[in-house]
Amino acid sequence: MRRLAFLLRPSWLILAVLVAAFAYLCFTVLAPWQLGKNTATSHRNELIADSVKAEPVDVTAVLSETGSGTPTEWRRVTASGSYVPDSTVLVRLRHLDGAPGYAVLATFRLDDGRVLLVDRGLVSAVDGTRPPPIPEPPAGPQRIEARVRMSEGVTPGKDPSVQDGYRQVYSIDTTQESAVLNQTLTSLPTGDRGGYLQLSENQPGAFTPTPLPRLDAGPYLSYGLQWLAFGIMAPLGLGYFVYAEIRERRKEKAAAQPSRAPSPAEPAHSEPIPATAPSPPAAPTTEARLADRYGRGRG
Repeated sequence: MRRLAFLLRPSWLILAVLVAAFAYLCFTVLAPWQLGKNTATSHRNELIADSVKAEPVDVTAVLSETGSGTPTEWRRVTASGSYVPDSTVLVRLRHLDGAPGYAVLATFRLDDGRVLLVDRGLVSAVDGTRPPPIPEPPAGPQRIEARVRMSEGVTPGKDPSVQDGYRQVYSIDTTQESAVLNQTLTSLPTGDRGGYLQLSENQPGAFTPTPLPRLDAGPYLSYGLQWLAFGIMAPLGLGYFVYAEIRERRKEKAAAQPSRAPSPAEPAHSEPIPATAPSPPAAPTTEARLADRYGRGRG
């Protein structure tokens, strides 16, 4: 055990704690984080792909699933009713073709009286700073086709406001828009949060549709596997450094041992050594060798 006593030095103890903490984070936080994102992205892509193939259903059938626990995001639906006048709300910090823009929201009253939030699409900002004139959606009975989307939630510190003559918000959230418009909105079932409708292309009242996400899983799986590899490599690297230190100490200990005595067949000296001859310099100690290699300040 004496040969491993150096591991009790503060520098080695600190290194061991850092390696253990890093490996723990890799296996319990970093890798699960990326692998979880990969699972969620793959599930989203599957839902989008299925919705493209499936025929749209009436939105009232989706609303009847409230409380069933079945997520319905990205499902294609149809709705019959009419747009609610003066229900325009703009969503700031959106982009259209790489330039600043706004998402245009409105509300749609179904034939049964329930009111849904609708994302009419994207418009470009004027001079990149202010909204263009937004025409009202068509009046009278309408039949629209859209996708069910999950509310984005409320952005902390970003309160609704009125600017350039329009009510403006920073995210699409059914609960927030209900308060902004002072209307009772019905949320679509989408899992954790309520949902709204995103108009498809060429629908009554639609602008440029918000593009669907790209159907690829992204780099999350490879990132997760990399963190797992790092979590394995870190302890192995520490073990290698310990082995290298032990090996180097053995070499220095062997070099510090006295030379063997001459055999009887060999003359002790080829010629007498004067009594006044200076004694050879003493071999450096093991401590001195370690200090030269690692520095005097090493613990």
